[in-house]
Amino acid sequence: MKIVVSAARIFTGLLFIFSGLVKAIDPKGLGFKMQEFFEAWSNSGFLPGLMKILDAHVLAFSIIMITLEVIVGVALLVGWQKRITTWVLLLLILFFTFLTSYVLFTGKIKACGCFGDCIPLTPTQTFTKDIFLLILVIFILFNLKHITPVAKPFINFLFVALATVLILFVQYYVLKNLPLKDCLPYKVGNNILELRKVPLNAVQDKFEYSFIYEKNGEKKEFASSPDSTWKYVDRKQTLVQKGSNNIPVINDYSLSTENGEDSTEAILNTKGEYFLLYIKSLEDYPTKWNGDAQFILKTIEQNKTVYVVTSELTKVKERFANEPTLKNVFNKIKFVTCDATVMKTVARVNPTLYLMDGPVVKQKISWAAFKDISD
Repeated sequence: MKIVVSAARIFTGLLFIFSGLVKAIDPKGLGFKMQEFFEAWSNSGFLPGLMKILDAHVLAFSIIMITLEVIVGVALLVGWQKRITTWVLLLLILFFTFLTSYVLFTGKIKACGCFGDCIPLTPTQTFTKDIFLLILVIFILFNLKHITPVAKPFINFLFVALATVLILFVQYYVLKNLPLKDCLPYKVGNNILELRKVPLNAVQDKFEYSFIYEKNGEKKEFASSPDSTWKYVDRKQTLVQKGSNNIPVINDYSLSTENGEDSTEAILNTKGEYFLLYIKSLEDYPTKWNGDAQFILKTIEQNKTVYVVTSELTKVKERFANEPTLKNVFNKIKFVTCDATVMKTVARVNPTLYLMDGPVVKQKISWAAFKDISD
């Protein structure tokens, strides 16, 4: 029995550590997934006031959740505070099972993001995984006597403390820089224009159409147009066969001029290298920092092209208009707009600079590394 319990403990501990690590490389991604849940529950009428409060602190919850997964995983492996650790594990897996069952049975959210963007799982796969883990954790809870700590309590505590410090440092680093591994559609090497196209092997949805007409106060449905004595009212569309692979990898990305004209194709078809400076908003912008202005000035002076892409055009234009560094070149700055929701995926760090070669992402630079590229 001890061997079986040890195997279950090692497997469960490693899986929790792995789950925390793959999300730690992009904690904002988990935060955005949490926002989907809060929004769905709020729209369903479940404590909308509370959901709004939780939404405002979503990044903190993301960091806590990721850190907790790694802590309990390491604690289980070394056998530190085994009773408390296992109970925390049980509560966590019950919570995760609730989330994955909500995703699976309601269909209101496409995926739970259990392993981040790098390892996408279907709702069925994630729910099955959580049920299996729930069984393992319950099994471990009823067999705690077979768990032997790997070292003395203080040594085991040091293992857990070290793991806590390391996972917090990783998250701090990627929040200031960029995800350690980019699994998003806008990663380096991707052609944005190509990914906006419907895949060649796409199977489109098939619909049947019927028409509703009215005569003498009576409405009736027809497969085709009836005679002229009937007055057209509406058209009814019925899905008869669901298609597959018919949604582009990038299906919501667009760039517009200050006048609202779609300039996506024109900008991404620019010949040679140019820059896209993504500024989602100024709310979480780095303070006492003008690296963006310094970079824009140098780029313009070198006759290179840079577009400032933002979802807050007025505020961002005001920022640069009031920047003394850009006084003589402000009219040369090219501003375009992009949807704020899309920007969450495009620029995990605010701001983020893209070096483009036509429609291909050549390099992505966090604001913290602007000085390096400007030198």
